[in-house]
Amino acid sequence: MTTKAFEKAFNHTVGVEGGYSDHPSDRGGKTMFGITESVARSYGYSGDMRSMPISIAKDIYSKKYWSKLNLDEIAVMSDELAAKLFDIGVNMGQARAGLFLQTALNAFNQQAKLYPDIVEDGDIGPTTIKTLRSYYTKRGVLGAKVMLRAANCLQGAFYIDISRSRQANEDFTFGWFANRID
Repeated sequence: MTTKAFEKAFNHTVGVEGGYSDHPSDRGGKTMFGITESVARSYGYSGDMRSMPISIAKDIYSKKYWSKLNLDEIAVMSDELAAKLFDIGVNMGQARAGLFLQTALNAFNQQAKLYPDIVEDGDIGPTTIKTLRSYYTKRGVLGAKVMLRAANCLQGAFYIDISRSRQANEDFTFGWFANRID
């Protein structure tokens, strides 16, 4: 069963990712709808990547990204944050999405006065979800805006860093900022 929040996030991310790609500068190699061949194979898809149906991509994204990141629980608090973390998870890896969230939560807790620091392990589990709830309770509407800004800033800084460390990534940097940073 997919949720409305997942459907919206999926449609946005697939729209950014596009169809088939095998760009020489992309370490992911052959991709379809943003799903790398290695991820498709680990899921059990054995066909030509150019022919992978969008329904397979949707199932992979639902199970290996959305559900793994517990984004239905986050969507209850903020559809926008859930969609942002989903897109980060797709583009940078699920652990990076979790790390960005945990890093921001720790930075915004006023030296553990609002809620305790959490381990920054990239796993959006019960502790991270509970801490995010505390964050929203303490920070309110402005907190929701600030958390999205933090995710965008961390995402953008990461793009710059990987482009500085690997020149081939410059083929994608402008597009990442144009399409993924809100």
